[in-house]
Amino acid sequence: MNAGERSGALAATLAFAWWGFFPLYFRLLPGIAPLEVLANRIVWSVLLVGAIAVWQRRRWTWLAAAVRQPRVLASFVASALLLSANWLTYIWAVSNEHVIDASLGYFITPLVNVALGYALLGERPRRAQWVALVLAAAGVVWLTASAGRLPWIGLVLGLTFGAYGLLRKVAVLGALEGLTLETMILAPAAIAGMAWWWAGSATSFPAPDAATNLWLVGLGPATTFPLLLFAVGARRLPLTTLGLFQYLGPTIQFVLGVWLFHEPLTAARLVGFGLIWAALVLYSADGWRRARRLAPA
Repeated sequence: MNAGERSGALAATLAFAWWGFFPLYFRLLPGIAPLEVLANRIVWSVLLVGAIAVWQRRRWTWLAAAVRQPRVLASFVASALLLSANWLTYIWAVSNEHVIDASLGYFITPLVNVALGYALLGERPRRAQWVALVLAAAGVVWLTASAGRLPWIGLVLGLTFGAYGLLRKVAVLGALEGLTLETMILAPAAIAGMAWWWAGSATSFPAPDAATNLWLVGLGPATTFPLLLFAVGARRLPLTTLGLFQYLGPTIQFVLGVWLFHEPLTAARLVGFGLIWAALVLYSADGWRRARRLAPA
Protein backbone atom coordinates (compact mmCIF):
# COMPACT_ATOMS: atom_id res chain seq x y z
CA MET A 1 0.00 0.00 0.00
CA ASN A 2 1.55 3.30 -1.09
CA ALA A 3 1.36 6.62 0.75
CA GLY A 4 -1.74 7.75 -1.13
CA GLU A 5 -3.60 4.53 -0.33
CA ARG A 6 -2.54 4.71 3.34
CA SER A 7 -3.93 8.23 3.67
CA GLY A 8 -7.04 7.08 1.83
CA ALA A 9 -7.44 4.16 4.24
CA LEU A 10 -7.13 6.47 7.25
CA ALA A 11 -9.67 8.90 5.77
CA ALA A 12 -12.12 6.07 5.04
CA THR A 13 -11.75 4.63 8.56
CA LEU A 14 -12.46 7.98 10.20
CA ALA A 15 -15.42 8.68 7.88
CA PHE A 16 -17.18 5.35 8.47
CA ALA A 17 -16.52 5.37 12.23
CA TRP A 18 -18.00 8.89 12.36
CA TRP A 19 -21.10 7.73 10.47
CA GLY A 20 -21.38 4.70 12.73
CA PHE A 21 -21.74 6.87 15.82
CA PHE A 22 -23.87 9.53 14.06
CA PRO A 23 -27.18 8.24 15.56
CA LEU A 24 -25.92 9.44 18.94
CA TYR A 25 -25.87 13.01 17.63
CA PHE A 26 -29.46 12.83 16.40
CA ARG A 27 -30.60 11.45 19.75
CA LEU A 28 -29.14 14.45 21.61
CA LEU A 29 -32.06 16.67 20.59
CA PRO A 30 -35.09 14.69 19.39
CA GLY A 31 -38.32 16.19 18.12
CA ILE A 32 -37.08 18.10 15.06
CA ALA A 33 -38.85 17.23 11.79
CA PRO A 34 -36.59 15.33 9.34
CA LEU A 35 -37.09 17.87 6.54
CA GLU A 36 -36.05 20.68 8.86
CA VAL A 37 -32.97 18.74 9.94
CA LEU A 38 -32.13 18.15 6.27
CA ALA A 39 -32.44 21.85 5.43
CA ASN A 40 -30.14 22.80 8.29
CA ARG A 41 -27.60 20.14 7.28
CA ILE A 42 -27.44 21.57 3.76
CA VAL A 43 -27.28 25.27 4.69
CA TRP A 44 -24.66 24.97 7.42
CA SER A 45 -22.65 22.55 5.28
CA VAL A 46 -22.48 24.87 2.27
CA LEU A 47 -21.42 27.76 4.51
CA LEU A 48 -18.71 25.62 6.08
CA VAL A 49 -17.26 24.21 2.85
CA GLY A 50 -17.32 27.70 1.35
CA ALA A 51 -15.41 29.05 4.36
CA ILE A 52 -12.87 26.24 4.09
CA ALA A 53 -12.34 26.98 0.41
CA VAL A 54 -11.80 30.68 1.15
CA TRP A 55 -9.46 29.88 4.05
CA GLN A 56 -7.37 27.65 1.77
CA ARG A 57 -7.32 30.47 -0.81
CA ARG A 58 -8.70 28.18 -3.46
CA ARG A 59 -9.40 29.66 -6.85
CA TRP A 60 -13.03 29.39 -7.94
CA THR A 61 -12.33 28.94 -11.64
CA TRP A 62 -13.39 25.27 -11.26
CA LEU A 63 -16.95 26.43 -10.55
CA ALA A 64 -17.25 28.40 -13.79
CA ALA A 65 -15.69 25.50 -15.69
CA ALA A 66 -18.13 23.00 -14.16
CA VAL A 67 -21.17 25.17 -14.94
CA ARG A 68 -20.05 25.48 -18.57
CA GLN A 69 -19.90 21.69 -18.99
CA PRO A 70 -23.46 20.27 -19.01
CA ARG A 71 -22.34 16.67 -18.44
CA VAL A 72 -20.24 17.59 -15.40
CA LEU A 73 -23.01 19.76 -13.96
CA ALA A 74 -25.61 17.06 -14.59
CA SER A 75 -23.50 14.45 -12.80
CA PHE A 76 -23.23 16.68 -9.72
CA VAL A 77 -26.94 17.48 -9.80
CA ALA A 78 -27.52 13.71 -9.75
CA SER A 79 -25.04 13.14 -6.91
CA ALA A 80 -26.57 16.05 -4.93
CA LEU A 81 -30.07 14.57 -5.29
CA LEU A 82 -28.82 11.13 -4.27
CA LEU A 83 -27.08 12.64 -1.27
CA SER A 84 -30.19 14.53 -0.13
CA ALA A 85 -32.39 11.42 -0.53
CA ASN A 86 -29.88 9.40 1.50
CA TRP A 87 -29.71 12.05 4.22
CA LEU A 88 -33.47 12.42 4.50
CA THR A 89 -34.07 8.66 4.69
CA TYR A 90 -31.36 8.25 7.32
CA ILE A 91 -32.64 11.15 9.43
CA TRP A 92 -36.16 9.71 9.35
CA ALA A 93 -34.94 6.21 10.22
CA VAL A 94 -32.89 7.33 13.24
CA SER A 95 -35.62 9.69 14.45
CA ASN A 96 -38.21 6.90 14.28
CA GLU A 97 -36.11 4.19 16.01
CA HIS A 98 -35.03 2.28 12.90
CA VAL A 99 -31.26 2.34 13.47
CA ILE A 100 -30.97 -1.40 12.77
CA ASP A 101 -32.85 -0.93 9.47
CA ALA A 102 -30.47 1.91 8.61
CA SER A 103 -27.47 -0.31 9.31
CA LEU A 104 -28.87 -2.84 6.82
CA GLY A 105 -28.63 -0.23 4.06
CA TYR A 106 -24.94 0.32 4.63
CA PHE A 107 -24.25 -3.40 5.01
CA ILE A 108 -25.56 -4.02 1.49
CA THR A 109 -23.86 -0.98 -0.07
CA PRO A 110 -20.66 -2.86 -1.13
CA LEU A 111 -22.82 -5.44 -2.91
CA VAL A 112 -24.81 -2.62 -4.50
CA ASN A 113 -21.47 -1.34 -5.83
CA VAL A 114 -20.89 -4.70 -7.54
CA ALA A 115 -24.39 -4.67 -9.06
CA LEU A 116 -24.02 -1.07 -10.28
CA GLY A 117 -20.61 -1.83 -11.76
CA TYR A 118 -22.16 -4.71 -13.70
CA ALA A 119 -25.25 -2.77 -14.81
CA LEU A 120 -23.69 0.60 -15.64
CA LEU A 121 -19.96 0.10 -16.20
CA GLY A 122 -19.96 -3.25 -17.94
CA GLU A 123 -17.88 -4.87 -15.20
CA ARG A 124 -18.06 -8.66 -14.97
CA PRO A 125 -18.47 -9.89 -11.37
CA ARG A 126 -16.40 -12.93 -10.43
CA ARG A 127 -18.10 -16.17 -9.43
CA ALA A 128 -17.75 -15.46 -5.70
CA GLN A 129 -19.27 -12.01 -6.19
CA TRP A 130 -22.27 -13.54 -7.99
CA VAL A 131 -22.77 -15.96 -5.09
CA ALA A 132 -22.51 -13.06 -2.64
CA LEU A 133 -25.15 -11.13 -4.57
CA VAL A 134 -27.47 -14.16 -4.54
CA LEU A 135 -26.99 -14.60 -0.78
CA ALA A 136 -27.70 -10.92 -0.16
CA ALA A 137 -30.80 -11.06 -2.36
CA ALA A 138 -31.94 -14.11 -0.42
CA GLY A 139 -31.47 -12.15 2.81
CA VAL A 140 -33.60 -9.28 1.50
CA VAL A 141 -36.30 -11.71 0.34
CA TRP A 142 -36.27 -13.41 3.77
CA LEU A 143 -36.56 -10.07 5.59
CA THR A 144 -39.44 -9.11 3.29
CA ALA A 145 -41.28 -12.40 3.82
CA SER A 146 -40.77 -12.48 7.60
CA ALA A 147 -41.85 -8.86 8.10
CA GLY A 148 -44.54 -8.82 5.39
CA ARG A 149 -43.02 -5.74 3.73
CA LEU A 150 -39.91 -4.69 1.86
CA PRO A 151 -37.02 -3.44 4.04
CA TRP A 152 -37.36 -0.15 2.19
CA ILE A 153 -35.16 1.87 4.53
CA GLY A 154 -32.18 -0.40 3.96
CA LEU A 155 -32.80 -0.63 0.21
CA VAL A 156 -33.12 3.14 -0.26
CA LEU A 157 -30.01 3.86 1.81
CA GLY A 158 -27.97 1.16 0.07
CA LEU A 159 -28.99 2.15 -3.45
CA THR A 160 -28.60 5.91 -2.98
CA PHE A 161 -25.24 5.70 -1.22
CA GLY A 162 -23.90 3.09 -3.64
CA ALA A 163 -24.85 5.27 -6.61
CA TYR A 164 -23.44 8.37 -4.88
CA GLY A 165 -20.13 6.60 -4.27
CA LEU A 166 -19.98 5.55 -7.91
CA LEU A 167 -20.51 9.13 -9.13
CA ARG A 168 -17.89 10.51 -6.71
CA LYS A 169 -15.44 7.81 -7.79
CA VAL A 170 -15.48 9.10 -11.38
CA ALA A 171 -15.97 12.79 -10.52
CA VAL A 172 -13.71 15.32 -12.21
CA LEU A 173 -13.65 17.64 -9.18
CA GLY A 174 -11.75 17.16 -5.95
CA ALA A 175 -13.32 16.30 -2.61
CA LEU A 176 -13.86 19.86 -1.35
CA GLU A 177 -14.89 21.31 -4.73
CA GLY A 178 -17.32 18.46 -5.39
CA LEU A 179 -19.01 18.75 -1.99
CA THR A 180 -19.17 22.55 -2.38
CA LEU A 181 -20.94 22.22 -5.73
CA GLU A 182 -23.36 19.57 -4.41
CA THR A 183 -24.38 21.68 -1.40
CA MET A 184 -24.67 24.78 -3.57
CA ILE A 185 -27.09 22.91 -5.84
CA LEU A 186 -29.22 21.91 -2.83
CA ALA A 187 -28.89 25.24 -0.99
CA PRO A 188 -31.70 27.29 -2.65
CA ALA A 189 -34.43 24.81 -1.63
CA ALA A 190 -32.88 24.41 1.84
CA ILE A 191 -32.70 28.18 2.40
CA ALA A 192 -36.32 28.54 1.30
CA GLY A 193 -37.31 25.85 3.79
CA MET A 194 -35.42 27.49 6.65
CA ALA A 195 -37.02 30.83 5.81
CA TRP A 196 -40.45 29.17 5.94
CA TRP A 197 -39.72 27.62 9.36
CA TRP A 198 -37.83 30.67 10.69
CA ALA A 199 -38.38 30.82 14.47
CA GLY A 200 -41.68 29.03 13.97
CA SER A 201 -41.21 26.63 16.87
CA ALA A 202 -38.92 25.85 19.80
CA THR A 203 -36.79 23.66 17.51
CA SER A 204 -36.59 25.98 14.48
CA PHE A 205 -33.58 28.17 13.84
CA PRO A 206 -33.16 30.61 15.50
CA ALA A 207 -34.48 28.76 18.54
CA PRO A 208 -35.12 30.34 21.97
CA ASP A 209 -32.34 28.35 23.67
CA ALA A 210 -28.66 28.25 22.77
CA ALA A 211 -28.41 24.44 22.98
CA THR A 212 -30.89 23.93 20.12
CA ASN A 213 -29.14 26.53 17.94
CA LEU A 214 -25.77 24.93 18.65
CA TRP A 215 -27.17 21.49 17.73
CA LEU A 216 -28.58 22.80 14.44
CA VAL A 217 -25.44 24.71 13.44
CA GLY A 218 -23.35 21.69 14.47
CA LEU A 219 -25.03 19.71 11.70
CA GLY A 220 -22.69 21.53 9.30
CA PRO A 221 -19.34 20.19 10.57
CA ALA A 222 -20.91 16.88 11.65
CA THR A 223 -22.02 16.39 8.03
CA THR A 224 -19.16 17.96 6.12
CA PHE A 225 -16.08 16.42 7.71
CA PRO A 226 -16.97 12.74 7.20
CA LEU A 227 -18.13 13.45 3.62
CA LEU A 228 -14.81 15.11 2.82
CA LEU A 229 -12.97 12.18 4.38
CA PHE A 230 -15.10 9.74 2.37
CA ALA A 231 -14.42 11.61 -0.87
CA VAL A 232 -10.68 11.46 -0.17
CA GLY A 233 -10.90 7.72 0.51
CA ALA A 234 -13.02 7.11 -2.59
CA ARG A 235 -10.49 8.83 -4.85
CA ARG A 236 -7.39 7.17 -3.35
CA LEU A 237 -8.61 3.59 -2.82
CA PRO A 238 -9.81 0.93 -5.25
CA LEU A 239 -13.59 0.53 -5.06
CA THR A 240 -13.21 -3.02 -3.72
CA THR A 241 -10.94 -1.86 -0.90
CA LEU A 242 -13.27 1.02 -0.10
CA GLY A 243 -16.09 -1.51 0.20
CA LEU A 244 -14.25 -3.30 3.01
CA PHE A 245 -14.12 -0.13 5.11
CA GLN A 246 -17.87 0.37 4.68
CA TYR A 247 -18.60 -2.44 7.14
CA LEU A 248 -17.32 -0.34 10.05
CA GLY A 249 -20.18 2.20 10.03
CA PRO A 250 -23.13 -0.21 9.87
CA THR A 251 -21.52 -2.52 12.45
CA ILE A 252 -21.36 0.35 14.94
CA GLN A 253 -24.93 1.35 14.07
CA PHE A 254 -26.17 -2.22 14.49
CA VAL A 255 -24.54 -2.49 17.93
CA LEU A 256 -26.05 0.86 18.97
CA GLY A 257 -29.49 -0.18 17.74
CA VAL A 258 -29.47 -3.49 19.63
CA TRP A 259 -27.66 -2.72 22.89
CA LEU A 260 -28.11 1.01 23.42
CA PHE A 261 -31.45 1.84 21.77
CA HIS A 262 -32.98 -1.62 22.48
CA GLU A 263 -34.63 -1.96 19.07
CA PRO A 264 -36.32 -5.34 18.48
CA LEU A 265 -34.20 -8.05 16.83
CA THR A 266 -36.25 -11.21 16.30
CA ALA A 267 -34.78 -14.59 15.38
CA ALA A 268 -36.37 -14.36 11.90
CA ARG A 269 -34.83 -10.94 11.36
CA LEU A 270 -31.45 -12.22 12.52
CA VAL A 271 -31.60 -14.97 9.86
CA GLY A 272 -31.97 -12.34 7.14
CA PHE A 273 -29.05 -10.34 8.50
CA GLY A 274 -27.07 -13.58 8.76
CA LEU A 275 -27.51 -14.25 5.03
CA ILE A 276 -26.32 -10.73 4.22
CA TRP A 277 -23.34 -11.03 6.59
CA ALA A 278 -22.42 -14.35 4.92
CA ALA A 279 -22.52 -12.58 1.56
CA LEU A 280 -20.22 -9.86 2.88
CA VAL A 281 -17.75 -12.41 4.27
CA LEU A 282 -17.62 -14.15 0.90
CA TYR A 283 -17.29 -10.84 -0.94
CA SER A 284 -14.49 -9.67 1.38
CA ALA A 285 -12.60 -12.96 1.20
CA ASP A 286 -12.76 -12.90 -2.60
CA GLY A 287 -11.50 -9.32 -2.73
CA TRP A 288 -8.69 -10.03 -0.27
CA ARG A 289 -7.61 -13.15 -2.16
CA ARG A 290 -7.61 -11.31 -5.49
CA ALA A 291 -5.65 -8.39 -4.00
CA ARG A 292 -2.96 -10.78 -2.72
CA ARG A 293 -2.75 -12.48 -6.10
CA LEU A 294 -2.32 -9.15 -7.91
CA ALA A 295 0.09 -7.64 -5.36
CA PRO A 296 3.32 -8.94 -7.00
CA ALA A 297 2.24 -7.45 -10.32
